[in-house]
Amino acid sequence: MTAVTTEVTTETTTPETAAGVRVEVRADGGWAAVCRLSDLVPGRGVAALLPDGRQIAVFRDRAGRTYAVGNRDPFTGAYVLSRGLLGSAGGRAFVASPLLKQRFDLATGRCLDDDAVSVPVYAVRTRRGAPGTAGSGRRTEQSGGER
Repeated sequence: MTAVTTEVTTETTTPETAAGVRVEVRADGGWAAVCRLSDLVPGRGVAALLPDGRQIAVFRDRAGRTYAVGNRDPFTGAYVLSRGLLGSAGGRAFVASPLLKQRFDLATGRCLDDDAVSVPVYAVRTRRGAPGTAGSGRRTEQSGGER
């Protein structure tokens, strides 16, 4: 598995402040705006298309942290992880596939039910300004490290 730097937001936002914050995902050496933070309902996911055509699933947990993983379920080949259920095991956030219910760690992509399987993980950050705009360039908050 390739090492991936994961940046996870930890700032708690209100609906009023989330509307002005965009979620960006690291792709092809740059950052791609994928949605507004207010588009992410805590505990649910959304599918997004990266500039190179890859599908990702973007999540915001109930603590306000954002994550992005590949949207393709490696067990079925279906692009459905964005419709999965969020949960936690041992303090680690995961998404459970809506089809066969395998759980994938949102920080590492590792399948919690089969160590031989994983999904790609993408670094995520939040910035002021709507997707597709230059914005103020100010990041809200990030944490994380090499994975």
